[in-house]
Amino acid sequence: MSRMSLGVMLATVMGFGGAWAPVAQGPIVSIQNSAGRPDSTPPAPWPLGDPGDPGDSLYRAAREALDRRDFRLAADLFDQVSAKYPASAYAPDALYWRAFSLYRLGGTAQLRAALQSLSVQRQRFAQAATRGDAAALERRIQGELGRRGDPTAAAYVDSVAEAAAMPPVPPVPPVPAGEAGPVSPQPPEPPRRGNGDRACRDEDDDTKLAALNALQQMDDERARPILRKVLARRDAGSVCLRRKAVFLIAQEDASGAEDILLDAARGDPDREVREQSVFWLSQVGTDKAVTALDSILRMSKDPSLQEKAVFALSQHEGARAQQALRGYAERPGLPEELREKVIFWIGQEGGKENDAFLRALYQKLREEGLREKVLFSLSQSGGAENARWLLGIAKDGTQTIELRKKALFWAGQSDASIADLTGLYDAMKGREMREQLVFVYSQRDEPEAVNKLIDIARRDPDTELRKKALFWLGQSDDPRAAKALQDVIEQP
Repeated sequence: MSRMSLGVMLATVMGFGGAWAPVAQGPIVSIQNSAGRPDSTPPAPWPLGDPGDPGDSLYRAAREALDRRDFRLAADLFDQVSAKYPASAYAPDALYWRAFSLYRLGGTAQLRAALQSLSVQRQRFAQAATRGDAAALERRIQGELGRRGDPTAAAYVDSVAEAAAMPPVPPVPPVPAGEAGPVSPQPPEPPRRGNGDRACRDEDDDTKLAALNALQQMDDERARPILRKVLARRDAGSVCLRRKAVFLIAQEDASGAEDILLDAARGDPDREVREQSVFWLSQVGTDKAVTALDSILRMSKDPSLQEKAVFALSQHEGARAQQALRGYAERPGLPEELREKVIFWIGQEGGKENDAFLRALYQKLREEGLREKVLFSLSQSGGAENARWLLGIAKDGTQTIELRKKALFWAGQSDASIADLTGLYDAMKGREMREQLVFVYSQRDEPEAVNKLIDIARRDPDTELRKKALFWLGQSDDPRAAKALQDVIEQP
C-alpha cells in the first residue's frame, strides 16, 4: 500500500458510490450488508401488533447480550426464542442472529452449528426478513471452514464463486407454431434501479460477493482467475459484482492486478467501475501501475477519469509518478482545470526537484489561473527558497497586479522572514501593493509586524494606508497596539 491509510481508502470507495466495504471485526473480516449496516447488531425488537408475543422478552434479552458482545449468551438466548416459541414472530430472525453469534465466537464447532441454524431458517422460514443476510453469512462461514481445511465447504464456496463469474445465458424466445423466419431481437436488459449503492441492494449479489470474498480469504490463487472473469463480464446484471470485484483484485499482491484494473478502467461500460479501477491503481505500489495511470492520463478523453488518474498518481511514492505528473503539467492545450489539479498535487509532494520544476513552469505559463496555482503550490511546499521566489514575483512590475498581490500574500503565509516583508514596504510602489503588505503584516504573529503597523499608522503620508494600519491594529491583542491607538486618539 502507498501512503493512504486503510480508513481513507475505504471512505473513498464509499465515496465512489459503492454500498460495500470491509469492516474489521475481530479476527475475521465481515462485510456490510446491502443496506450499508454492519452485520454486528440485530434490529431493535419491532412492534408486532401483539404485545403478548411470548418470544418478546427473550429476544430483547438476546439483543442486549449481543450489544454487550457476549456472543455465547446471545447465541443461547436466540436459540431459546426459536426452540421454545417456534410460532413467535421473532423466531425466523432469531435463527439468523443465533448463527451470527456463533460465527462471532469463531470455533469450528460453533461455525458448524451456525450453518445448521441457517439451514433451519431456510427450510422453515423462507420469507424471513434476514434471509438475504443469512445467505451472505452462510458463504462467509463456508469460506472460513474451507480455509480451515474442510473440503466440502471449500468445494461449496468454489462452486458459488464460479457461478458468480458466469454471464447469464439469454433466453431464446419461442417461435409461434406455424411461423418461421428470423426472430425479432430481444430488448436489452433494463438497467438496475438507481445508481451507486441503491443499484447494489441485491441479495443475490450480496451472496455472490460473500462467496468471492470467502474464496479469496480461503485461497487467493484460486480466487484470482474467478475475479478476473467477473471483471471481464459486460452484462448489465453484473455491474454491482464488478464494482466490488475491483476492490478484491486490488488487494492481491501478485503481479497482473495492474493489467486487470487498467482494462476495467479503459473498457468497462459502467462509469463507477472505471473510476474505482483508477482509484485502486493508486494503491498498487508498482511501476507498472504508474505506467497504467500515465496511459489513462494521456489517452483518456474522460475528464473525470483523468482527474482520478491525477490523484492516483499523486498517491504513488517514487520518481516515476512525479515525473508523469510533471510531464502532464507541461502539456499545452489540455483542460486548464485538470492542469491546475496536477500543479496542486505536485506542490503537495514538494521536494527540491518539484519546487524547481514549478518555478520554471511559471515562466512558461500564459494562463493566469495556472500561474496562481503555481504560487499557491510553492507556498504549500514551503522553504526559504520558495519564499524568496514568491517575493521576487511580488516585486516584479511586469506581472499583473493580481498575481503580485497573491504572491505577496502566499509569501507571508509561508516561510518569508518578517525582516524581508517589513523591508519591502518602502521599496514597494503603489497604494494597492502597500495595502496588501499592511494586510500581510496583520496576519503575522511576530512583534516586528505590529511595530511596522504602528509605524505606518503614525508616519505614512498616505491617509488611506494609515487608516488600514489602524484598523488592523484594532484587531490585535498586542498591548502595544492598544497603546498606539490611544496615542492617536489623544493627539492634540
